[in-house]
Amino acid sequence: MVSSTEALRHGRPAPDDLPPLLHGLGRARFANRRATVVTLVVAAAALIAVMVTGSAFEHAATQTDFLAKNLPPGPGHLFGTDWMGRDMFWRTLAGLATSIRVGLLAATVSALIALLLGTAAALGGRRVDAAITWLIDLVLGVPHIVLLILISFALGKGYWGVTVGIAVTHWPSLARVVRAEVLQCRAAGFVEVAQKLGRSRAQIAVQHVLPYVLPQFLVGLVLLFPHAILHEAAVTFLGFGLPPEQPAIGVILSEAMKYLSAGLWWLAIFPGVALVLVVLSFDLVGTRLRRIVDPHSAQD
Repeated sequence: MVSSTEALRHGRPAPDDLPPLLHGLGRARFANRRATVVTLVVAAAALIAVMVTGSAFEHAATQTDFLAKNLPPGPGHLFGTDWMGRDMFWRTLAGLATSIRVGLLAATVSALIALLLGTAAALGGRRVDAAITWLIDLVLGVPHIVLLILISFALGKGYWGVTVGIAVTHWPSLARVVRAEVLQCRAAGFVEVAQKLGRSRAQIAVQHVLPYVLPQFLVGLVLLFPHAILHEAAVTFLGFGLPPEQPAIGVILSEAMKYLSAGLWWLAIFPGVALVLVVLSFDLVGTRLRRIVDPHSAQD
């Protein structure tokens, strides 16, 4: 136990002298971080389970049985069957697995674009900064869905069309954050020391800037993921994304719209709820991670 005299000698109060409120805040922050980590681990495990299960049983999602078509949810078919007798439970899992694959790849590529351009804007000089800032404002000025549809349509739609479309339209917001973090890091004393020691811009970026920006980058990646999934489903639902023969949440929901008037509510409810749960869970995890990395964001 540190005595009060020793603590005051080092310019800080002893632990026993701290107000009870500060002890409570410390415990609350630790509990919040632990809960966030546990939530992230559980969400990631569920994500992997859905991907593995949906991919392994993708054949079951396309298997037809016209003798068991339009069955409501029950013991034999938890989510019911559609107009072709396909089991909606397996179709929902396969659709989520497809959307998750697209979302992970697109969000990762988009986050890397944001990291590259944000760092280049902060370290590349005035002209580079002005050009990248203009590009960020230009992309942000157009709705994501419109750009995504145009890019996906230009690339022939399909898996790669929608993935590339999401990747090149979702980076600007994170790029702004990265640029601000790099500028803040650039003004720090250790960067000035590295410059005086003759370090190149590339060395400073890798050795000093990247570790400084990495926490915000990871938070941005987690927050990009649910947006990528949601926009993939939206574009596919509108007919500009994944092809109809591929089990995807957007395809399932688009086909289900034709049969809602016939009372087949389960064709849309279960896939829609599953999509919303995935999006909300990772958006919640990303928000809590952001509050840990940047406590001031909790006040915004």
